[in-house]
Amino acid sequence: MHIDHVVLWVEDAGRALEFYTRVVGLPGVRADEFRAGAAPFPSVRVSESSILDLMPAMAAPFAAHFTGEKTATAAGKPMNHVCLAMSAAELDALGARLAEAGVATHHVGETSFGARGTSRHWFYFQDPDGNVLEARHYGD
Repeated sequence: MHIDHVVLWVEDAGRALEFYTRVVGLPGVRADEFRAGAAPFPSVRVSESSILDLMPAMAAPFAAHFTGEKTATAAGKPMNHVCLAMSAAELDALGARLAEAGVATHHVGETSFGARGTSRHWFYFQDPDGNVLEARHYGD
């Protein structure tokens, strides 16, 4: 089992796509189709088997129709965070792109626990919609 996709609520899907592709460095999925109006939202690829969907918050009623939710979700509000694990070189490159884009990073403490144990190499940052992401590298 693995995570197939996570939906992030965003205010402006085009702006979010630009941030995640240019600053975070993730390849776009259905980006051209979204720009042409043929896809309702774009996504970005995290790995071969997982993507982040950049869903406009105004589409919450549309999404609720598909999920059958009885209690309203936090549409339009950021979740706590999504963690992206990567190599040391990728972590350094991401940190540099975030700094160049003027995006603040935050790091408190010596270690952070995740799916593969503890890491000493990590930081948090926010996207333009307030969604928090953690970037980490496992290893020494």
